[in-house]
Order: sequence, then C-alpha cells, then structure tokens
Amino acid sequence: MRFVWFLALRHLRHRRTQSLISLLGVAVGIMVLTTALSLTNGFIKGLVEATLKAVPHIYLQSLNPEESPPPPPHPQVVGQAPVFLTKALLTRRAGDGRSAGADFATLIGLGEGGQAVYPELDLGQLKPGTIVLGSALARSLGAYPGDRLFLVSINQKRIELRVVGTFQTGNYLLDAGFAFVPLQDVRALMEAPTALSGYQLRLRDAEQAPQVGQALAGSHYFPQTWQSSNRTLIEQLALQKRVIGMVVFLIVVVAALGMASVLVLTVIEKTPDIALLRVMGARAGQVAGVFALEGLVLGVLGIAVGNLLGFGLSSYFAWRPVEIPGELYFLTRLPVEIRSSDFIWVSAMSLLVVLLASLLPLWRALRIKPGEVLR
Repeated sequence: MRFVWFLALRHLRHRRTQSLISLLGVAVGIMVLTTALSLTNGFIKGLVEATLKAVPHIYLQSLNPEESPPPPPHPQVVGQAPVFLTKALLTRRAGDGRSAGADFATLIGLGEGGQAVYPELDLGQLKPGTIVLGSALARSLGAYPGDRLFLVSINQKRIELRVVGTFQTGNYLLDAGFAFVPLQDVRALMEAPTALSGYQLRLRDAEQAPQVGQALAGSHYFPQTWQSSNRTLIEQLALQKRVIGMVVFLIVVVAALGMASVLVLTVIEKTPDIALLRVMGARAGQVAGVFALEGLVLGVLGIAVGNLLGFGLSSYFAWRPVEIPGELYFLTRLPVEIRSSDFIWVSAMSLLVVLLASLLPLWRALRIKPGEVLR
C-alpha cells in the first residue's frame, strides 16, 4: 500500500497544474451547487413565511355552522379565533376626482382572539363597522383609510364599512384577494346571526399542524392545515429545488469526467513505465490502484474545498443579500438558509461520482499487457 501511495503522490506533484485544475473543477461544481441550494432554501422559507402571515396554521371547518363549540385546549395552540368566511363584492363610490372601484374578495370575519392568530398583521384597529384590506386589493379598489366601502353578498344583502387599514404579506394572491372584517359584520351581511365557519388557530410550531389538527377535530370539525391548503405551492417549490439540484449537479459530473479523462491520458502516456513496473514485479492491481487513488485524492480534496467555498459564498450572500426587483417578487432581497443536510448529500453524491470516474483509469491500467508493450 505504501508503494501505491508513493507513486500516486509523486504523479500528483509532478503534474501540479493538471492536478490543481481537476481539483478546482470538482470544488467549483460543489460550491455552485451548495450555494444554489442555500439560496433556494431561503427563497422557499421566505415564501412560506410570507404566506403564513395571512394564513392560519389550522382551520377547523365546522361541520354544522349553527353548532360550533370551541375546540378543546392544546399546548401547541397560542392563538385561536372564531371565524365566518364568505365572498362578497366590494364597491367604492366615485369621488374626490377618483372613479368608482369594484372587486371581489374573500372576507375573513374574525371574532375575539384574531390578533393572536395573525400577530404579524396590524388588526388591532379592526372594530365593528370597519374593514382591513389586502394591499393589492386596496389598490384595485382605489381605497384609502377613511374611505367607505359597500359590501354586497350573494343574497344581495348590502352593508357599509369604513376602511381603517391595509396589510401586506408579500404574497400577491393573498394581498389581492383577502380582507378582514369583524365577525358580527359578516354575520349581518350573510343574515346568519349565530353561524360560524369554524375556528382558526396559530401554533407554536407550524410544522405540527397535521398532528394538532387531528387531535382537535373531534366530531364537530374538519381540520385543514396550512400544508394542505398550500399543497400545490409546497410541491412546486420542492420540485423546483430538485430540478435546480439535478441541473447544477451536472457541473460536478462534468468536472469528475474531466478529471478521469486526464488520468486516462496519463495512463496512456505512462504505458511504457507501467510495463516496466510490471516486469520488475509490481502487481497489476497495485499499478492500477495508483491511478484510481489519484482520482480519489483529487476528488476528496475537491469535495472538501468545494464545501468550504460553498459555505463561505452562502455566508457572504447571507451577509450581503442579493437584491431582486420588488415589483416582480414578494421579496426585495433573496434570503439564504444554509442546511447541513444539503452539504452532506451533495458530498456523498459527489464522492460516488468521483469513485465511479476513478474506475476509468483503473480499468485502462489493468488492460495493459507488459509483454506486448515491451515487444
């Protein structure tokens, strides 16, 4: 084994430039991949956090709107409020040089405890006779705080409310389609003075929503978690991360193949020397192992350097976030989330590719027949 190590290290030192280029090829591929995954993690986390600003962790939908007792207490629940959900047409009269405005919206009729369910939204000013609009919905209506809006239900009932504020989550679909209204006003609009759609809950740990929802559902409610209501979005984001990972991982594969091609050329160049070593008593496995070991050393060092560069570059972007257009995206800066699991699986897959690539020069060296070469 010492003989194999000796020859492998001598070859690597003798061909410093080629060895360094091969090592850097693997390192740069891993750096790009780990940094891309960290940026993707941050984007996904930012989108989920923006969505959860105006989406409850659990919605217990009442199976009987006229019989909706409060759910039992649970240690995970930090906020709970009765709600009545409905859709309505919102209109604003023309005036002050502005044309009239109209748009449809989902009304969230919040009862007591609503601010605890939506702690990141300013709903403390929500009183009977008022409404808080999503920012994009407010722009569509041309409505400002202090304006009067008319809400028309599907049964043609109409009430008038005063705009007291707006909220912005960064998720356009939520900001353009939702409005918060006191529970009693929605009941008056729908002419259902005692009805409830159910209860909305906020948890200490949003990831525990499926388990808590099942525990609280009982016979009165059907639990809907934020994961189920946003399943399409979550699946799309997960697919996006997988596609980015696979595409960028091709850089590592190309770098490993480039390293293998250099080693194969080295085997061809050193064919007479290999034949002499065989005649002098070196076993075929020892000689072939030299070139496989060279590939393994270059690959492992490349993986280590790539992880360090990837962590450093990801940390830099976390310190100096990438600016993105606020008009096109819900974020003005691209957040970064560094996960050790990403670095582990990238290193494992890269090591596998390097091992497979190292088999090419090994296979080539094993095929050399000393007698034919020396003849």
